[in-house]
Amino acid sequence: MSCKSWRVVRRPEYHEDLDAIEVWIARDNRAAAVDLWLLIDEQVDRLIDPNFPRRISGRVAGAHELVAHENYIVYFDQDEGDCTLMVRAVVHVARQFPA
Repeated sequence: MSCKSWRVVRRPEYHEDLDAIEVWIARDNRAAAVDLWLLIDEQVDRLIDPNFPRRISGRVAGAHELVAHENYIVYFDQDEGDCTLMVRAVVHVARQFPA
């Protein structure tokens, strides 16, 4: 990696996914839903550090993955030209990534 730090940009779809996860979990436990939302988004913030764990996706061509929680994977694109990470989506591990 040639970038000393990254700029993280969250697409609207990422926020929509995260909000839907929060709504789903809040049906049973509002506090846990908020905590999970914050945990996942804080993990995304940590991607600015080039040493923070990430991997090339084996599920989505051209994407990278962040395992933000044991049940949730964040998909993002990594552009070393301008050191930007474009966060696409957050998906439960049991689901397939949408087309």
